Formats: sequence, C-alpha cells, structure tokens
Amino acid sequence: MAQGLHLSQKMSLQQVLAPQLQQSLALLQAPILELKAMVEQELQQNPVLEEATVAELSQEAKRESGEGGEPDYADPTEPPADVTFDPATDRPSAVADDFQAEFERLAQLDQEWRDYFAQTNVPMRGSDEEEERRQYMFDSIVASTSLQQNLLEQVRMSDLTPDQYPVAEMIVGNIDDRGYLQASIDELAFSTNIPADRILAVLQVIQGFHPPGVGARDLRECLLLQLERAGRQPTVEYTIVRDHMEALGKRRFPEIARALGLAVEEAQQAAERISHLEPRPGRDFMSDDHLYVVPEVFVQRVGAEYTVTTNNDAVPHLRISNTYKDLMAQPDSSTEVREYIRDKIRAGKFLIKSLHQRQSTILNIARELVNRQRDFMDKGVAQLKPMTMSQVAEVVGVHETTVSRAVAGKYIETPQGVFEMKYFFTSGIPTASGVGMSNESVKGIISDLVAQEEKAKPLSDEEIVKRLSEKGIMIARRTVAKYRTELNILPSHLRKVY
Repeated sequence: MAQGLHLSQKMSLQQVLAPQLQQSLALLQAPILELKAMVEQELQQNPVLEEATVAELSQEAKRESGEGGEPDYADPTEPPADVTFDPATDRPSAVADDFQAEFERLAQLDQEWRDYFAQTNVPMRGSDEEEERRQYMFDSIVASTSLQQNLLEQVRMSDLTPDQYPVAEMIVGNIDDRGYLQASIDELAFSTNIPADRILAVLQVIQGFHPPGVGARDLRECLLLQLERAGRQPTVEYTIVRDHMEALGKRRFPEIARALGLAVEEAQQAAERISHLEPRPGRDFMSDDHLYVVPEVFVQRVGAEYTVTTNNDAVPHLRISNTYKDLMAQPDSSTEVREYIRDKIRAGKFLIKSLHQRQSTILNIARELVNRQRDFMDKGVAQLKPMTMSQVAEVVGVHETTVSRAVAGKYIETPQGVFEMKYFFTSGIPTASGVGMSNESVKGIISDLVAQEEKAKPLSDEEIVKRLSEKGIMIARRTVAKYRTELNILPSHLRKVY
C-alpha cells in the first residue's frame, strides 16, 4: 500500500514574553556589576539616554517638580513614578540651523552601527585616545607565570642535553596545574615512540625542579619527593609515607605504631609533621582569581532599629537628554526624525522605569528579610529562622518567582557580615517547642559540638543526634551525617586523636 503525505493542523497555546518584559526580567535578575554593564551598553545604543550625577538629578527633580512636571531620570534613591512622554508638553529651545541635518546623519549612523553590531557582535570602538588608554591598561597588566612556563624555563637552564629538550617539553605538557604528571611512563612511550627509560631519566630531572614534589605521579610520590629534597629519608614520616600510605590515609595510627614498633602518640606526631607537606606542589602557580562581591543591599543598625538601603553608587544614573526632547518639539522636524526619537525615548523611559522597579523590588524584599531575621541581625547565624520565598512574596506583593530572580546572585551586607541573599531562605528543622529552626542554625550547632568534643572520644553521628535532642531539636541521624559532610567534618573514627 502506498504511503502518502498528510497535512494536519494543531492548535496550541504558547506564552511568549515581550521584548520589554524580557528586558525587565533580565535587569531584575542581573547582579549589580552585570547590571552596570547592561546599562552602559544601553547608553551606547540609545543616543537619547545620558548619564548624570546625583547632584544634577536632584537639581533637575526640584526644578521640574516645582513646575508640575515629572523628571526623566533614574535615581534609585528617589525613583520617579511611571513616566510617559508627550512632545507637546516639552518646551522648545533654540538650536543651530544645521542641527536637524546633523541629527539625521547621527540617526543614520546609529542605525548602521546597530546593524553592523548585530551582524558581527563586535564591541564598539571609542576614539583613538580612548583606544590608546585601553591598550595601555591591557599592556600594564602583569600576567602571572604558569607552572608549565616556569618548568620550561627551568628546562632551558638545566643540564639536559638539546636532544632531551623535546622529551622534557612533552613531560611538562602533561603536568597539570596541581603539579602532577597525568600520564604514565608507558603511555607517554607508546604515544611518542620514545623509549620508556629515556622518558624516565628526563622525568627524574624535572622532579628535581621547583616546587618540590612537582612531576609526581601520585600523592605518595609527591610527599616522598618533598621529604627527599629536605634530606628526611631516615625519618619515621618517610617510612610511613613509603610503606604505610593507605593506613595513614585512614588514620589507623595503632596499626602504623605496631608495624614500626612505636607508641601510638609517636605515630600520630609523625602524621602531624607529614600534614605540613604540600599535597599540591603547583598551588603557588594556580590562578588566583578572587571573586570580589559587591553588596546589593546594606543593613545598618541605628539605635534599636535597622535601616535598609540599596547600593545605588554602582549603577549609572540615567536621564533623557533635553536636546532630543527639544528637537521633538521643533515644528520643522521631519516625521521620520520625530518617530525615530520617539521610539528611542520610549525605550529610554522604559529602561528608567525598569531600573526603578528593580531597585524598589529588591529593597522591599530586603526589608522583609531583615524584619523576619531580626534575631539573626542581633545575635548571628545560630538565630537564623526558617523562611521561604513564598512567605516573603506574599508580604511584598509579588510572585514567588520574582523573589527568586531578585535575590539570585545578590549579596547583602549585615552587621554579621556579607551574605548571599538566598542564604536566608532555608528550610526548617522541627523543635520540641514547635518553633522551627533553620538548617543553617543546626549546622552551626553541630559545628560547635564537634569543636568542643573530647578529641580522644569524638562524637558519633548518633551521639550528636542525642545532644541535639537534648536541646529540643528533632533530627534524623542521616540528616546529621549529611550536614556533617557539608561542613567538611570527618566521621568520628577519622577525628580520633590518640
């Protein structure tokens, strides 16, 4: 039977977000440094937007409010209400006779630039002077030397022969950032057709380079290389690493002591000395990319109360340029020019409004957060209360997903330190009093119990459950084990000190 083609129709509902709504959500979700970059990009793309200082915005607000108008600016400390633009209400001002022609050229260039940017996705270049300053800044950045670069420099300064250089470079290329050789000698010999003994001879030279332990194939060899470099072969710790590495990893000190004819305390002291060796020789060369966070919200105590403010210094303050508003009011402006400016002003107004809504939403959420976590602000993490996003959303008057977007990647500076805002949204652990306790508070109590335990008799998970129960906290043993793992606390048999 022949197969035929059939046409069919299917109706479906699909929610599509308008571009402006997508922009509002993106602004709300963006952390403050990312938000700054987004606003600066809008400043480049929209010619009617301009940046102003807080002082200028304050003067403009006073002037326009006195005349009954609404200022066109985005100062989150005193944000405007919903703003609209009507060219008929704006006052015309005198401009040069050739300004209209100049503006039309500007509009054409702006459109051409946007089309080019959309096609190539390349950043806009500034003036030659700006480009020169930017290049000077890049040239002034001191790039850190990688471990591999450092090792190659040592290869060139070593006693290796020229015919050994390619082998050394191949070995260095297989050393990771931690300082370990990631391929075995046999694998390197098979992939390069170089005899294994020749590779091993070069590796032994590289293992004598700085930092001590570099080029090791495992942790045991790394520690042995460091002990040998320090001349500590005839020591107990060298013997332990060489012959009892597995027992050392499991902290079986009685087993090590029996094998070496030592007291348990001596074996434990030797392990303590071993712990001062470097398990990652390449640590000093690893990228030191510190993550600096900029608080989105500041909480300060003033008397008996807390004041909550948003960080407005990091976000550019925007306003609509009067030049373009005045140009709209000129009777001799062409329809195309007026329509172009009108679209740009609408987009600028919407951006200003979205920035206001973003700051207002984050501020309202932060105020409710501080209100619910007053005990935390006073006394610290132990007093953190369970709190859900739906609870805050109900009070603030927004959807739960809005709260989720508003706190994503945002940080709040409190009297107890700087925390990620989502840190305060935690589930609760039941207590005997019926008042829930946040899981972060329970983790803090577990950490304190372990810190105060008797080192020779560390608390087991079951014993921690009993201690928490005595405090009225009802929690399962598996939950304690989960929290202990999250706190990087070893099991009791590995915490025991003899």
